[in-house]
Amino acid sequence: MSVINCYKENNPLIKTKLREVSVEEGLAIAKELFQILNQRGDGIGLAANQVGIDAQVAIVNVREPLVLINPKIVSKENPINYYEGCLSYPGQGVSTQRYRDVVISTEQEESNWYFSGADSLQNVRGSWEEKGKEEEQENRLLEAVCIQHEIDHLNGVTIFDRIVDNTIKREIKKYGRNEKVTIQKGSESKVLKYKKAQFLLNEGWEIING
Repeated sequence: MSVINCYKENNPLIKTKLREVSVEEGLAIAKELFQILNQRGDGIGLAANQVGIDAQVAIVNVREPLVLINPKIVSKENPINYYEGCLSYPGQGVSTQRYRDVVISTEQEESNWYFSGADSLQNVRGSWEEKGKEEEQENRLLEAVCIQHEIDHLNGVTIFDRIVDNTIKREIKKYGRNEKVTIQKGSESKVLKYKKAQFLLNEGWEIING
């Protein structure tokens, strides 16, 4: 099982609101999704319909692994624009409108989960690192956006439905020299350190993000 490339293959579920599932079924599907994401090594979240499964299940792995079963957004505040890519539409990115602060409910938890990219927070889901660091704030915001991205997938909504301008361009991300990236040219792909991959980017290769 793999992520369906919507530019090359038909995925009828990508625009479909998925069916709700039990916690037991959801956890089994989440295990498969984590295996796919780990094998790829180029994503931070994945929804069931991206691999052809009709189920309200998604995973997120920004600061810690999270499983979303039948998730719903309870509240959202502070709209922001954010540049996003998607594994289902490789090599593309768009500016979307998201929210800095979101509260969600999930099937497997009684209490709601709070995600936020605010400057300084307490009691945020999964926050164990020292507060106030710029990188920590960026990761919290990325996590909040990723949560919204994956819940959208489960409701048949893609980044192109959230676009705030008409400019579609290749996603830009800063990489460390020794950070591993996945590059692709045609059907061939490689995993290299960014400093080595740079030499191939001018020869038709591209970094796959999502």
